[in-house]
Amino acid sequence: MVLGGILSVQFGGALAATMFDRAGPAGMVTLRLCGAALVLLLLVRPRWSGRSRSDWAVIAAFGLSLAAMNGLFYEALARMPIGAAVTVEFLGPLGLAAVLSRRLQHLGWVLMAAAGVFLLGYGSLTGLDPAGVAFALAAGACWAGYILLSAETGRRTTGLDGLALASGAAALMVLPIGLTSAGSALAAPDVLLVGLLVALLSSVVPYALELTALRALASRVFGVLMSLEPAAAAMAGLIVLGQVLTPLQLVAVALVVVASAGAARSPARAPLPSGAPRRPRRPRTRSRAPSDRRGEP
Repeated sequence: MVLGGILSVQFGGALAATMFDRAGPAGMVTLRLCGAALVLLLLVRPRWSGRSRSDWAVIAAFGLSLAAMNGLFYEALARMPIGAAVTVEFLGPLGLAAVLSRRLQHLGWVLMAAAGVFLLGYGSLTGLDPAGVAFALAAGACWAGYILLSAETGRRTTGLDGLALASGAAALMVLPIGLTSAGSALAAPDVLLVGLLVALLSSVVPYALELTALRALASRVFGVLMSLEPAAAAMAGLIVLGQVLTPLQLVAVALVVVASAGAARSPARAPLPSGAPRRPRRPRTRSRAPSDRRGEP
């Protein structure tokens, strides 16, 4: 189930990229977030009343991080291969894990991942757009913020209420941008269909699979499995988009996967927030919502 969720997320991202020439990154991320929010709100039916202003402020901030993370990632995806984009983005949650753990060992894993990202660029100096790398790094930073805000939202809400409400907030935030950017292209039947498929593949299906898998897997095992996402992204890019990474770039992806798995297996002095690391990333309690990517999440 975990591996199925990983493949679903990455193939959803690759499928979104096939419509960038029609609706652009902003248009596709709008369809993804609006579709996912609609499904979650209908299925979860979260409680709206009885929440304090501070609760709504945290939920809004959570939604903002979700919108920014996905929007920036799709901008990176429009400029570089999906395998490379996910690999660079991984520096965000890995860096957060190192900061929260306060262990020198975790810093070593981050340095290994950074070396992998360096090799990724070195292996294709003409293929990695500098703006794409900047967008991927920014998405990684938003991912780290998403992890922290996911944990805080989980402490203030029950079940999937916080995730559903934050998804609705994220959809409202990106909707004006998507409409301005893509305009009438969003209403095209084929674009709408792909947008719905992306929402299901990138959000709804992984949520269901991860929630079920977490009932049987230890969080550390779960985190190690999630470390395979850069490799899954490279495979999705090859199959859906015909993106071929060089042997050196594949080595770079492998370094990030190993670093991510190592960080997930290493004990921490300070526990990571629940609901967090989706990738090297995450110890979580079963009552909290799964993290949303690209997330590409």
